[in-house]
Amino acid sequence: MRILLIKFRNLGDVLLSSCLVKNLKLNYPKSKIDFAVNKNCVDILRNNPNINKVIPYDRKKAKERNFYLRIIDDIKFIMLIRKKEYDLVVNLTEGERGALISLFSNARIKIGFKLKSKFLSLINPYDINVRFVENKHTVFQDLQFLDSLNLKVYEKSIEIFHSNLDEKYVNEVLIKNKIQNFVHIHPVSRWMFKAWNDSNMSEVIDYLILEKNYSVIVTGSNSTRETNRIKQILKNCKSKPINLSGELSINQLAALSKKATLFFGIDTAPMHIAAAVNTPVFALFGASFPAYWGPWSNTGHNNYYNKCGLQINLPHAIISNMNHKIFYENGIKKTIGMSEITVSEVKEYLDNML
Repeated sequence: MRILLIKFRNLGDVLLSSCLVKNLKLNYPKSKIDFAVNKNCVDILRNNPNINKVIPYDRKKAKERNFYLRIIDDIKFIMLIRKKEYDLVVNLTEGERGALISLFSNARIKIGFKLKSKFLSLINPYDINVRFVENKHTVFQDLQFLDSLNLKVYEKSIEIFHSNLDEKYVNEVLIKNKIQNFVHIHPVSRWMFKAWNDSNMSEVIDYLILEKNYSVIVTGSNSTRETNRIKQILKNCKSKPINLSGELSINQLAALSKKATLFFGIDTAPMHIAAAVNTPVFALFGASFPAYWGPWSNTGHNNYYNKCGLQINLPHAIISNMNHKIFYENGIKKTIGMSEITVSEVKEYLDNML
């Protein structure tokens, strides 16, 4: 059986779908499962033994092309999919591009979320429509597709895989810096309004190093915006954390997180990566909805987040503030929710987790 999954979203969203991938493979052991994702998400699926092939869609290139060239590229992509003669195509978002690819895939069974677009709803590209359920975690949203196909849910865990070379590189970094017990902090996001105040993050880093006697390793992507923001956070620190921002691949990041005592940060793909390798996560949510994107517990705990304040989902915890109203401070986009989370409440629960 040939299966295609489609998810044109970001890194964390794609990683959360690894649970569905594994369950499909357990239901159809002899199947070949391909996964179509945005090009920047390819690495987060690398080395996954349940995936036959990752098919990248170059969204960045598409945005840079004019309308007619974009249509031509999309037709080529659809033809590529069509030639593979899939038995089952599953579109894991409500997006129109995935719906059109499903429609023209010529698959025997096409399944996806019920569309909001009136035009595409009239065409009805799917043989089976799945209803998106409000305030239900993304992993649960994905697992609904198994129910619709009358398949069994064997496991409820997310996974990311790294190579021996990735682990060797991380070990060398830890040995070089004489680090044993450490907290992994990823303080920034592609969407900076999801970040906590720089001075607060600096104070927590100092607290962990100077008062709790833990080493701290800070990570970030290689984007200039992220590396500059991290430099500002570290400039405010009295302590000296290790700064690996811009130096690690996604898979090396997973190898690093796996060795950490704790991950502390915000709603980002690295938060989901830490949860996937079963490192305890303590995350701050003041600009996004934890009901959908809270750190997933592979231990089979409740995995429900639905309120403000401290919420525990063993081995993970979050502090959430649902006031997502945007404001600007010195030209920086922020949310009231993130600004209202205090250092004192973070320190208090850090003590419990450590």
